[in-house]
Amino acid sequence: MEVHTFFLILLTMLLSARVLGELAARLGAPPVIGELLAGVLLGPSLLGWVEPTPVIRLLAEIGIILLLFEVGLETDILRLIRTGVKSVIVAAAGIILPFAFGALAAIHVFDLSLITALFIGGTLTATSIGITVRVLTDLGRSQGRESNIVLGAAVIDDVVGIVLLAFLYEFSSGGGINLVNTGKVLLFILLFLILAPLAARLMAEVIKRFERVSQIPGLIPTTVVSLVLFFAWLAHAVGAPELLGGFAAGLALSQRFFFPMGVAIHTDAKFAHHMEGQMRPIVHLFTPIFFVMVGLSLNFQVIDWSSSFIWTFSGVLFVLAVAGKLLGAFLIRENLPTRFAIGLAMVPRGEVGLIFAELGRSSGIFDGEIYAAMVVVIALTTLLPPFVMKWLYRRHAGSFPEAHG
Repeated sequence: MEVHTFFLILLTMLLSARVLGELAARLGAPPVIGELLAGVLLGPSLLGWVEPTPVIRLLAEIGIILLLFEVGLETDILRLIRTGVKSVIVAAAGIILPFAFGALAAIHVFDLSLITALFIGGTLTATSIGITVRVLTDLGRSQGRESNIVLGAAVIDDVVGIVLLAFLYEFSSGGGINLVNTGKVLLFILLFLILAPLAARLMAEVIKRFERVSQIPGLIPTTVVSLVLFFAWLAHAVGAPELLGGFAAGLALSQRFFFPMGVAIHTDAKFAHHMEGQMRPIVHLFTPIFFVMVGLSLNFQVIDWSSSFIWTFSGVLFVLAVAGKLLGAFLIRENLPTRFAIGLAMVPRGEVGLIFAELGRSSGIFDGEIYAAMVVVIALTTLLPPFVMKWLYRRHAGSFPEAHG
């Protein structure tokens, strides 16, 4: 790709995301819907102007990493820990139930092979943490108790999703699973989640001291972005999703950080707000690229809309995908609107589901019709929940508890 062509593509993506996001907000829809639709409009589904090239994927990856950094920065880890048991229940049920529902339906209803059924189940387990977080932020609920439960569950979901993807890939290519290798990956991820925030915290103190004496403007954005990218690389190196590195860095730099051994450390509020103010424009520049990228990846041209199999298959899987996540939320003790909100927030599959589906297609496990049906399911689970969640929060305003400090 020529450099000047890339400039034009990037300009088109950013402007269309902004315009359609603004239009969505004015029409009463979550702005993220406008950004997703910008990708659908520009991509192979409609106009075909923009393709999801490696460069665009890289910028989108930076966008989701920075978004999770911002989420970590605004998260009170004590609140997150208090919702830990509920997050684990929601995550576990939200993984097991959709996987079982999807795999069993594929085998017993549609008479598909075991490996195909496993990949279908795996695709239904995924939750797009980026879309979930953005919707809750757009609705002004990023600090609500349900958001802490969802955030914890989505982080667990992401880690398990990576392990499950490795499982399925190994099973499809070699016919077996190496439990030793899987155990090592889980151990490395656990060590990373414990040690990375501690290391980031030490680096944050260094940044704070240098910022006081530095004669060069822009120290905080440069060093903080470098820190986030380093921890994203480190997360990938141990087998975890890169976005967990961004989340860990943000958590360590947040105003109240909690060490595993029980020591709570408070960041100077003035410095924390200064850092947030310096980083926010960068985060808001990159995150729309991620959501446009998700829209670009939803290629509706591959779908034969006259196929009765695609309509039936995608309809059944969509119902099972939503039911699996909602049932997981109903296993915890909260009021009815809160449980619905948690379940709906776990529904979007987004880019994570597309990764599973693409692996199934590229490895020959999904044929054209099954892949097309999975794209329909992923599109529906990505585009519909934000609308339903906005209606739910309007309909039951005042029913949602705030997180305890």
